[in-house]
Amino acid sequence: MSSLRIEGVSKSYGSTRALNDVNLTFEANKIYGLLGRNGAGKTTLLNIINNRVFADGGRVSFDDEDVRENERIQSKFYFVGEKMLFPDSMKVNKAIKWTAEFYSSFDKDYAFKLADLFELPLKKKINSLSTGYKSIFKNILALSVNTPFVFLDEPVLGLDANHRELFYKMLIQKYSDNPAAFIISTHLIEEVANIIEDVVIIKKGEIIKKESKEHLLSQGYSVSGVAAKVDAYIKGKSVIGIDTLGGLKSAYVMGKREADPDPELDFSALDLQKLFIELTNS
Repeated sequence: MSSLRIEGVSKSYGSTRALNDVNLTFEANKIYGLLGRNGAGKTTLLNIINNRVFADGGRVSFDDEDVRENERIQSKFYFVGEKMLFPDSMKVNKAIKWTAEFYSSFDKDYAFKLADLFELPLKKKINSLSTGYKSIFKNILALSVNTPFVFLDEPVLGLDANHRELFYKMLIQKYSDNPAAFIISTHLIEEVANIIEDVVIIKKGEIIKKESKEHLLSQGYSVSGVAAKVDAYIKGKSVIGIDTLGGLKSAYVMGKREADPDPELDFSALDLQKLFIELTNS
């Protein structure tokens, strides 16, 4: 099965170290969450993979073949970034048709079907679209292109709640009908928590976690109840965060839960967003 390997990749902009010795593998037919705070290095990493930026050191390979300036390999990737490579004056319907010329696997009929579903104005010029509809336009292309690897950088930027829900629904449907690797770069953890399979957390240019979501969340739990009871329970345990509301308290604990906990306490699975916040706080 195809895989994308990032080995020892580093990148600096002047005195700012954007990526520091990043080692990572993305496998085919999985949905990844590339999670990090703003400025953590997510976009730089995706730009390097997709030849928009060149690394200072390290190597990126696909099935052991270097991706740098390799058109054959790059044709297997599709990257939805902040910048669009279409002329601003081009109309949406023409841009869809042109994409079909560059990607042989592009499903033009499906793209127009999605455009209708999202109510994307086809006869408008790209530069006249709102921020939300620019995101919708880019996401429609990404869902229609049918490349083995699709990279989505902050894909729901500017989308309202209804369009965000529709996008995630169509992404899951697309993945089910035509599996591919989808790498979703975002800082909106709660929204993607239910659809990603593997989690990559990047902090200040370094990968601090890379594992399945299930395994990551199995390493801890949350406990809630009367503050005094929670305080007594968590004494001596590895606590990564605490929320307090009046006389009630919730604590987020790393480690295995005791077999016979206090019946007056409530236990639940660890929350991915809360774990992310605690892991990425300075």
